[in-house]
Amino acid sequence: MNQYEVMYVIDAALEDSARIELIDRFSELVKKNGGEIDRVDEWGKRRLAYAINYKTEGYYVLMYIKAPSELPKELERNFQINDKILRSLIIRYEGEVPAKREPLKPYAAREAAAPAEPVVEVAAPVAEVEAPTAEAVVDDEKPESEAE
Repeated sequence: MNQYEVMYVIDAALEDSARIELIDRFSELVKKNGGEIDRVDEWGKRRLAYAINYKTEGYYVLMYIKAPSELPKELERNFQINDKILRSLIIRYEGEVPAKREPLKPYAAREAAAPAEPVVEVAAPVAEVEAPTAEAVVDDEKPESEAE
């Protein structure tokens, strides 16, 4: 069996109960076709990079599965049939399932959680540059090419 990373974006306007039912439906589809689900991460509602069908927000879901090679085509077919799925992507990968990441916090919450450390600036020593003296500047000398 191969390992796959499946991400799909659900229409954010969908009710919570309908969204949960849709996520369970795709999980059951994996199990019925001989696959195993390692983990389902719900990233939540996020702003889309560009509008899809005039929608600017979507609910992101990421699944890590082990499945036979025929299952991705069946998942893609079901994603395309369902109108509530805005986008989907299935990637085969090798290695361990990555550790679960904490959801991103809004910028204001991150600032409040981490106290600001005072920034101490140390002035670097400045080397003194001597100004050229009058003796160093000689205008009446000609370059060697003009002297000949």
